[in-house]
Amino acid sequence: MIKSILIINNHGKPRLIKFYEHYNEDKQQQIIRELFLLVSKRTERSCNFLEVGNNSNIFDKDTKIIYRHYATLFFIFCVDSSESELSIIDLIQTFVESLDKCFENVCELDLIFHIDKVHYILDEMVMGGLVLETNPTIIYSNYEIQNKLEKAENPLLSGLAGVMQTIKPNK
Repeated sequence: MIKSILIINNHGKPRLIKFYEHYNEDKQQQIIRELFLLVSKRTERSCNFLEVGNNSNIFDKDTKIIYRHYATLFFIFCVDSSESELSIIDLIQTFVESLDKCFENVCELDLIFHIDKVHYILDEMVMGGLVLETNPTIIYSNYEIQNKLEKAENPLLSGLAGVMQTIKPNK
């Protein structure tokens, strides 16, 4: 089972936090700090799997850390020993591909300004710590359907965009 999913930038600022086990806020902050310290000090050529084992006072002994580093972001998944490392690496790749499709070459700012959409994409893939969907095409299709529903429910926003288009002076 997936215990948590985090996206942290190179400076240690969390951009997405999703825990599937209950922790109080102090414990969550401690986990985020320790995870960042663990993955940030590793070289690019290091393995992307970490077995925490008894070396940590935060995690269970069967917790594994699986991560990928893309540009300025660390995508970190904490899982228990029943999860396959390669399948989680593939899931991270699928998540990044889905974000790229939805945001057209995703960057850190997309995660900041569209966190609700990022959570929606993640929830399409993982719910309650269990993997639901791994096909980026289906994830993108569901994302597009959700976007159309949001626009249909809020005609004021789409109408405002149309009004703004008409008032812009043509050059």
